[in-house]
Amino acid sequence: MTPDDLMYKPGLLKGERILITGGGTGLGREMAEACLILGAQVYVCGRRGQVCEETAAELNARHAASSGGWVKGLACDIRVPEAITEMMDMVWADGGPLTGLVNNAAGNFISRTQDLSPRAFDAIANIVFRGSFFVTLEAGKRWIAEGVRHRSVISILTTWVWNGSPFTVPSAMSKAGLNAMTQSLAVEWGDKGVRFNSIAPGPFPTEGMSARLNPTAGQRAYSDMSANPMGRVGRMEELANLAVYLLSPGSAYVNGQTIAIDGGAHLATGGNFSALRSWTDEAWAAAREAISATNAKDRVQRTV
Repeated sequence: MTPDDLMYKPGLLKGERILITGGGTGLGREMAEACLILGAQVYVCGRRGQVCEETAAELNARHAASSGGWVKGLACDIRVPEAITEMMDMVWADGGPLTGLVNNAAGNFISRTQDLSPRAFDAIANIVFRGSFFVTLEAGKRWIAEGVRHRSVISILTTWVWNGSPFTVPSAMSKAGLNAMTQSLAVEWGDKGVRFNSIAPGPFPTEGMSARLNPTAGQRAYSDMSANPMGRVGRMEELANLAVYLLSPGSAYVNGQTIAIDGGAHLATGGNFSALRSWTDEAWAAAREAISATNAKDRVQRTV
């Protein structure tokens, strides 16, 4: 991403302090880069601390000198409330309160619901639902106690919050819960100077998305976008521009909204995984094997 990819004036986010969960890779990394280009101080956190630190170093080398901002990588397992508190203590001590939070950390994989174990369900719900809530709560309690104003929280959802999604039920349930959090806290904390909005992206292909949602096809699953009204996948700068808008002072009266950015796909096709009803037992077995291999690779990275 370059400054020319963004539609905002340089320095728009100067002085803003933004935490992006799951910010070391994928959509989180893209949003972090956009905020850095516009002058923000950005923290990216994730379970794989080394990945976050490497992302921070790469983005700083590319943009910090020209933008005046910076990115710092933090290791934090948001499934653990005590770890969140420790991270927030460090962030506040590092330069003061956050001004923005992006609940981006997520996990997902396709599975027939009858094949799910309690552990598999928790693997998604403990990150997306519980983790995002506890991060939001920890930041919100501090903001309210300090009486600070003009804070913005964004949660990255999916269009499934409106119509559900077969074969990704734990994610659909968890994202719907975050949608309810967005609407609820927009009202409860609006007069405290904290805004809540959400973004529901359509297909923005990333490595993690392909590995678990298209485990036997990879990026090829996105080569045919004929059912999408726009005929293509999303571009990262398009998502980044929307996130920057919701984080910036210019959106100060936007509160409690969930905005789809999918080319209209959910209106045309449902935007979910209903097409997998045609899969055979053999296809599901191959998918489970591929997802297990990806999970094993990730476990190794988290122990490095």
